Amino acid sequence: MRVPKKVRRLALKMALSQKLLDHELTVLDTLQLERIKTKDFAAVLERFELGKTLIVLPHADEMVEKSARNIPNVKVLRSEGLNVYDLLDYHNVLLTQESIGKIEERLGS
Repeated sequence: MRVPKKVRRLALKMALSQKLLDHELTVLDTLQLERIKTKDFAAVLERFELGKTLIVLPHADEMVEKSARNIPNVKVLRSEGLNVYDLLDYHNVLLTQESIGKIEERLGS
């Protein structure tokens, strides 16, 4: 049985709101790396003291996606793939300003 789109949107809004209330949401202006290097990406996570983290990007970014793929407990998603399951599964959520705009468009906010 499929869940209606309206209910899925509401669940996503509620999960994001709860992350914000719990101070588990970090927003950056941009997230850019100069090269594909896991160590560089790990330094970004350490700087913000993020453990198990879901990173939401506005569009495909090979540098970030490849740099993050070998780090345990880190998942990179594009804003159109954001879902309630991943939001609840990961303790921290890292967003960029642009990805917030894309999520708002998707949710019709």
